[in-house]
Amino acid sequence: YPAHILLRTRLERALLDRALSPADLPGAWNDGMRALLGIVPPDDRRGCLQDIHWYVGSFGYFPTYTLGALAGTQMLSAARRADPGIEPGIARGDFAPLFAWLRANVHAYGSLLFAEELIERATGRPLDTAAFETHLAARYLG
Repeated sequence: YPAHILLRTRLERALLDRALSPADLPGAWNDGMRALLGIVPPDDRRGCLQDIHWYVGSFGYFPTYTLGALAGTQMLSAARRADPGIEPGIARGDFAPLFAWLRANVHAYGSLLFAEELIERATGRPLDTAAFETHLAARYLG
């Protein structure tokens, strides 16, 4: 999914900069999928038109998915450090320990703090890419 977001962000920028015309989007999408993932969707419906954002005019939205993934992996990493029982709980389908950490460290402050402050308070550091990079390496490389 991160590669999909990267491709969409690159193509959005090219469209907005007028470096790519809408008519050329399907070909650019297929080229990008081939370069990033080694696959090409069978048709535009499952390619550049697979999701609603562009054809309803929602441009500039995709990078927020990456911000959410960065924040989410950083928070999960902090939760795991704080409570070693979280990971075995998740493996058993018991999310109560994780939910308890989230309630105490995130939900209790969610409407009181800006996102940057909330993330730093919950995790002990500003938003960064370290936890996300670790997650990607473990999931896709190891």
